[in-house]
Amino acid sequence: MFAYGIFKVIYAPHKAFKEIIQNPNYYGPILIMVLFIAANMGSAYLFAVKTYIETTEPSPSLEKLDLWTENSTFWVPLNGANYAENFTDYIAGSCYGNRSIEFWVEQSDRIAMELHGIEVNCSVAGGYTKVYLRIKLVGPESLPQNVSLYLYSRNGVFYRDITSEFSNGAINVWNNLSIPLADEKWRGNTDWGNVTGLKLEFMWTQTLDTIRVFIDGLFFGGIYKPYVESVPAYLGGYAAYSFMRFFLRWFLLGGMIYILTKAFKAKTAWRVSLTLAGFTLITMVVQAVVGAAAFSALPVIKYPFELVGGVKGEAETAYSKLLEEAWLVNQAYNIAQIIMLVWTVVLCTIAIHLMAEFSWTTSFLAAFVAYFVAVFIESFLAM
Repeated sequence: MFAYGIFKVIYAPHKAFKEIIQNPNYYGPILIMVLFIAANMGSAYLFAVKTYIETTEPSPSLEKLDLWTENSTFWVPLNGANYAENFTDYIAGSCYGNRSIEFWVEQSDRIAMELHGIEVNCSVAGGYTKVYLRIKLVGPESLPQNVSLYLYSRNGVFYRDITSEFSNGAINVWNNLSIPLADEKWRGNTDWGNVTGLKLEFMWTQTLDTIRVFIDGLFFGGIYKPYVESVPAYLGGYAAYSFMRFFLRWFLLGGMIYILTKAFKAKTAWRVSLTLAGFTLITMVVQAVVGAAAFSALPVIKYPFELVGGVKGEAETAYSKLLEEAWLVNQAYNIAQIIMLVWTVVLCTIAIHLMAEFSWTTSFLAAFVAYFVAVFIESFLAM
């Protein structure tokens, strides 16, 4: 029972298990483990080459988060405005900190602020393609008649009218802006490859007692990079994970079969129990192959910043959209998982029936308990 024998378990399990009981050895299960690792690495490779994640500048980290709206020293208020870091009103999310930048001015018809000390590549060839920004208009009660966004480089300035971004906006509510870069709506002729600053200007048609604006979550985005930076290292790690997963399940399932059959006074041997358990796990190979086929059928998966950012509501919406794109493949894979689970229990039932000479009912109960206890212990050890 070697290369030919492991596949015989698939199409003639009754005959295969009889032969295994007569001549138990670990070569077959070891080969099954090798095939499982290879199939899992195939799935991992397809995942690696088909999965992309949106990167941003600044790149969120525990130290930086949304750096430019966490530190007021990056900003300069214009036209007599004041500013401060606000620790009570800000965007909550995994990529956002615990403050926003608040600007206010009195007796004016406008408020403006500039961001300095940045260097961002927004060129058409490989640069960032969007700017993400959260703006909250606290006062006055009316929306501005004009909102302008300026981007600076070392040799000029770009301008874009973003008033329309607030056409459906609301006062005292965080407005989420996603503004395309380097398209025809920008005015100016300068270097998109080196953006060094940003300016926002809000204008009303009359002088107001107080204008108050909060800014948070400023990122340049739109670049998607492979989720896995080093494919060889990723595959190596996944191979080690697959080995541990198979080995644990093999050992635990074999141990549970041995314990349960011994509990029912059956004459069994550890080597036979472990060998049979290893052969029943041919289903893990089939499941891994099905998984690889499912991944190959998936479209390119892109994780947008909304999902990574972790803002409540936005992350769920982005995740739901990804699920919709992969719904058919996910459903097929989930059905395959259920089939493989049932199949494994059936194979264990046949193996126990032949080895311990139990009734089919007792064999099924022993197989059911052995498999699910093994899976439970495996999941506990993997935590």
